[in-house]
Amino acid sequence: MEKAPNFRLPQIQSNTFYQLEDFLGKAVILTFWTSWCPDCQKDLPKKEHLYQTLNSEKVEMITINVAGRERYSEDAVDFYQSHLRELTLVDNGIETYSNFKAQGVPTTVIINKEGFIANRFGDKSEFLEIVEAIGKVI
Repeated sequence: MEKAPNFRLPQIQSNTFYQLEDFLGKAVILTFWTSWCPDCQKDLPKKEHLYQTLNSEKVEMITINVAGRERYSEDAVDFYQSHLRELTLVDNGIETYSNFKAQGVPTTVIINKEGFIANRFGDKSEFLEIVEAIGKVI
């Protein structure tokens, strides 16, 4: 298994920084997104619903807005305010997105509690496939 690259990114509406290492010991589900992406507009509300049902002691869900692929940063903030409650960070351009070998948005990366990438799902993945993979790392 491949070790997940660490990152240090700000929360979308504050200067509070988070890094992946802060969450070791929990499974982490990362979703890379942009506000203009139709697949993200379908995917993220489903993940938000899932987020509200998961045991936060065992799993952390984090979304990362890919600022380098966003038309306007205000659009990302508006989307966040309308749809998301989970921790939402802003990428440094496309640096983290590239480090995780994301090919499109949304991309979902499941990281086990030891910090290794268990699964990577692209924009054409079925939501149920992602949920099943999450169940295997919890």
